[in-house]
Amino acid sequence: MNPNISKIASLISDPTRSSILLSLMDGRIHPASELAYTAKVKPQTASFHLQKMLEANLVSVERHGRHRYYKLTSSDVAKVIEQMLIISPNSPVTSLRDSREKSAIHFARTCYDHLAGYIGVQITNSLIEQGFIKKIDMNYEVTSEGFQFFQEFGIDLEEQKKKRRAYARCCLDWSEREHHIAGALGNALLLKMLELNWITRMPKIRAVKVTPSGKVELQKHFKMQL
Repeated sequence: MNPNISKIASLISDPTRSSILLSLMDGRIHPASELAYTAKVKPQTASFHLQKMLEANLVSVERHGRHRYYKLTSSDVAKVIEQMLIISPNSPVTSLRDSREKSAIHFARTCYDHLAGYIGVQITNSLIEQGFIKKIDMNYEVTSEGFQFFQEFGIDLEEQKKKRRAYARCCLDWSEREHHIAGALGNALLLKMLELNWITRMPKIRAVKVTPSGKVELQKHFKMQL
């Protein structure tokens, strides 16, 4: 018997549930109250929808005392949501806040556990142009020059290869319509840039902000003009 695609499709198609899922695309855990605020619904309503998604294994929950914190179940769920964004029409901008958030998300955001948006694509293209990685089918391969680059950058490639996940796969960016690096290497790049304070997470949305020092370093290492 084939999997019941219609059940998952009906869950994701609900506006409240889709809003919650998009909030969880930053890869972090969020309290139910925050997800309710983001989806613009009452906490009881958010809890109802979260329970539906828990039953379908789209999200998982951690309990800390009386509070519950939710996250996407896996990168596979994030991948499906990202692919749906590629074929989805743009939502209408109804306020200055919507306009600012949309611009920030398009510029730089997290795609579950790696960097996406304009910044993510430009970093990937720069690594290719500098000969540090090369695209083979739907994956990236690190060159010998790239091995040296990542080592100096503080990323242990051998350690990334040991992880039980894709190493460096191509992820189609829904806003840029180009590929960026996902997988263990994409995650390592994101974490390193956060550690170095080149980028910081923005509150309540999955956009990230490039810091003043980050602008200097991105220009230096990735030849980017920001």
